[in-house]
Amino acid sequence: MDRVQVSTLVYLPPEDIYEFLEDFPGYANYSKYLQDVRRDGTGEEGTRYDLEFAWWKLEYTAQSEVTDTTPPERIDWRLVTDLDAQGYWRVDHQPEAAPQHRETASRVHFVVEYDPSSASAGAVDLPALVSMGWVIDKLRPKVLEEAERIVERIVADLEGERRDVELQVHDAPSSV
Repeated sequence: MDRVQVSTLVYLPPEDIYEFLEDFPGYANYSKYLQDVRRDGTGEEGTRYDLEFAWWKLEYTAQSEVTDTTPPERIDWRLVTDLDAQGYWRVDHQPEAAPQHRETASRVHFVVEYDPSSASAGAVDLPALVSMGWVIDKLRPKVLEEAERIVERIVADLEGERRDVELQVHDAPSSV
């Protein structure tokens, strides 16, 4: 099982961050490879999403489901098609970490766990002479890059301005 965990401080209370993270269709604005998100549900437990990805010569629609929510601290999800993957957003209130000019702070964690060997060979229409193993090897570093990009862009929207964001990478895929 590969794992990616990226976190950073956001200078807002957990409730504001949670509400923002619950609006999953907006994530297509933050990802280089996520083209579209369609939601079936309200964002709470049981909500399903169709996630349209495009990279290189490949296009793929993954289906995910919110499996648990603990407002304003955590949103858990899992993929329901073609790959054993799950993850969560976690928001830890850390007011003591706020700089002097900010009222509060929260550490936001984005975590993805997945088993590359569980990828269904028929899930993606691969070009001739391209193996699923090759695709997986090329995508491993992209998962970390995407996690970092998403977290950085979300901070800018949450706080209303771009700033240097200090990301902590707690876990990365084994080949990165």
